[in-house]
Amino acid sequence: MVVFPGSNDDRDAALALEGLGAEPLLVWHAEPELPEVGAVVLPGGFSYGDYLRCGAIARFAPVMSAVRRFADEGGLVLGICNGFQVLCEAGLLPGVLRPNKSLSFVCRDVPVRVERTDTPFTTRAETGQRLTIPVKHGEGCYFADEELLAELEAKAQIVLRYEDNPNGSIADVAGVANREGNVFGLMPHPEHAVDPLLGSSDGALLLGSLVDAARERLLATA
Repeated sequence: MVVFPGSNDDRDAALALEGLGAEPLLVWHAEPELPEVGAVVLPGGFSYGDYLRCGAIARFAPVMSAVRRFADEGGLVLGICNGFQVLCEAGLLPGVLRPNKSLSFVCRDVPVRVERTDTPFTTRAETGQRLTIPVKHGEGCYFADEELLAELEAKAQIVLRYEDNPNGSIADVAGVANREGNVFGLMPHPEHAVDPLLGSSDGALLLGSLVDAARERLLATA
């Protein structure tokens, strides 16, 4: 779990992952290397105060060089909300996140549809399944130009779509993966939907899938 100055959902995500059987480690943004892990999570929050653009400063953090190497070697990387923004700014995911169409902060549960289940982040879900997961962001409007959007559609890189678009994202994009499928970013917060007491446990399907895949990766390299 990478922690930037301004991260505020790192402990929430770590707690959710721990409840799903993982052993999360917090890694400070200034660390030049990663410990031996099965996956990396970039959490939500306001890295470096979201100055300039969301994620624009975090992309230059020393730890991001290690995250890039990890991803290039096939490592699993998940970016949640601000983490998604960081991955896009760093070029590890395509597209950009812009201010919400409403130009206002949005915070509510939203329904999203699972487009693919053959990724390390969605194996516990079913294709077409409707998940309820909360969003809380001011710059979550995903954008890609016509050429990039056509490529994303053709290569099935759109993993989650909003059924009730809260931010104006093009093509109702809620989450995208890279071409290889080992890097995934989404604006909704699955770590806040892992217990029925919070209104939904659908986020556990996504985080649990990551835990499964990370465990398999560690066993394979042991």
